Amino acid sequence: MKKGKESFGESRGHGKLIALIVVLALLLLLAAAAFYILKNYKIENVAVDGNIHYTDEEIMDIVMEGAFGDNSLYLSLKYKNKGVKDIPFVQRMDVEILSPDTIRITVYEKSLAGYVEYLGRYMYFDKDGIIVESSESKTAGIPQVTGLSFDYVVMYKPLPIEDEGVFETILDMTQVLNKYELSADRLYFDKNYEMTLYFANVRAAIGDGSNIDEKVMFLQSVLADLEGKSGTLHLENYTEDMKNVTFEPDQAS
Repeated sequence: MKKGKESFGESRGHGKLIALIVVLALLLLLAAAAFYILKNYKIENVAVDGNIHYTDEEIMDIVMEGAFGDNSLYLSLKYKNKGVKDIPFVQRMDVEILSPDTIRITVYEKSLAGYVEYLGRYMYFDKDGIIVESSESKTAGIPQVTGLSFDYVVMYKPLPIEDEGVFETILDMTQVLNKYELSADRLYFDKNYEMTLYFANVRAAIGDGSNIDEKVMFLQSVLADLEGKSGTLHLENYTEDMKNVTFEPDQAS
């Protein structure tokens, strides 16, 4: 019996040794796998598309934040079937893994028409006039809109003005200005909702929202010649067939 007990103890000790070896082997395999993943899935190349409000570096910082943020395998799991949300001016961002060391970040920004100043902040609105962002800084390519009359501003609600159709006109103008690579200092609407663009000391009187493309295309062709001048370029009645344009210099004071 004594001999049998000693054999049983030796067997248990042998089993513990085998279990320990298996655990160590698994740990070594996991360590090797982790080393391989960290080494071979380290992001070296990043392509960023669709961003206007943020630089490529800012987008990369948002997406690749935190531990293992530079690992493509980790990001593929983190953002699988899930875009990046809750970023100002951004509808969503998608992350695509192109290869172990390369990712593409596609940014889908909110469609902003313009902004108004209210209580020291810049309130950005979309094509429907809905306030979608409030910011302390201006954004290049989005024009300031003045002349609109409103008493209050509520986030995610339309700007309370009488003629809501003006927002579509603003978006059209913003898109056309971008098309012709022009940047107006601001857009002004009078009480009849007729529009004037401001470029330094030159004002381009556009009138209503008709023939915007033709008017801005002509404006692009003459704006350089008006540099240094002060006055109003009258484009209210300009069409492709009737090029009735005058420049009215400001009166010297």
